[in-house]
Amino acid sequence: MILDIIWKEAWKNIQGGTREEIGDNDMNNLNLIVKMKFGSHLYGTASPESDMDFKGIFLPTKREVLLGKVPKSYNFTTKPKGVEGKNTPEDIDTEIYSLHYFLKLALEGQTVAIDMLHAPTDMIEQQDNKGIWGYLYNHRQMFYTKNLKAFVGYARRQASKYGIKGSRLNAAKEVLEVLAENSTNGDVLIMKDIWHLLPTGEHLYFTEPDRHGNIFYQVCGKKLGETIKVNYAYDIINKFYEEYGKRAQQAANNENIDWKAVSHAMRAAYQIREMLTDNTITFPLSNAKFILKVKNGELDYNTLVAPHLEAIMEEVENLTEESTLPNKPDYEFWDEWLCFVLEDNLLWK
Repeated sequence: MILDIIWKEAWKNIQGGTREEIGDNDMNNLNLIVKMKFGSHLYGTASPESDMDFKGIFLPTKREVLLGKVPKSYNFTTKPKGVEGKNTPEDIDTEIYSLHYFLKLALEGQTVAIDMLHAPTDMIEQQDNKGIWGYLYNHRQMFYTKNLKAFVGYARRQASKYGIKGSRLNAAKEVLEVLAENSTNGDVLIMKDIWHLLPTGEHLYFTEPDRHGNIFYQVCGKKLGETIKVNYAYDIINKFYEEYGKRAQQAANNENIDWKAVSHAMRAAYQIREMLTDNTITFPLSNAKFILKVKNGELDYNTLVAPHLEAIMEEVENLTEESTLPNKPDYEFWDEWLCFVLEDNLLWK
């Protein structure tokens, strides 16, 4: 009973928890579960100009757990404070998640956690001898669900920035018309009041309820909550609509494209496909050379990159619909497992 209370309080505090900058010595004092190379070095897309990224997980202290003050993460960078500009190959960025927060990310299907769970042994810099990381790694498929919206949504958001399909622009316009028709009382009405009026389609849909029962209306990758004002929703979608049209024209000229973001979208799409077809994700990526060409802006956006990304996104969305994966992860199982880990490693020692 006491463990359940501690876990729930720690979980509640995690929602508004902190990300703290710490020094190298403090980083070394963390009770590390695992630390690994991440980013382009994990994906196989590193270039001579790439900096070094590390991700990891730490076991919080007994005090942090008992007081319900488990932080989200600790961050460390070698770049001196006040120095601006892009990281150099000599720069090192490290982010270490608390076990609590890592589980939250993994249960949500967030890309960072799923990627970490598939890091091969040659990417692991440090690993605990308590078997915690080994258990997570060996049970990584338990975080797979049909609700891959974190992956798909990320890829779609990046893709939609540059006008892959004119249908996205039309979808946003369709929503704008409904919002405009209800803008007279837009400061009073909330989105849920007009839920029944909102169109649905390829780029417009209502999400499944999350763990807290919240439902969102998604417009070309942008989520609108039930309780936001209609006028506020109009401003969000109108801004997207105007920016989208401008970016679509720039894409036609291969200008002002965030190639790094597009390459991340491509990577995420390929990873989802492998997860759905082979029940795993393999690093480095088998198509890393192609993704690196995208990242470096070596390919024409409209004739090569956009059609390719659109095709794989459609394939992934079809595979998701046909998947036999569960709709949600086993929250209770991981709650119990976390309680066991805390009891075994912290609470009564």
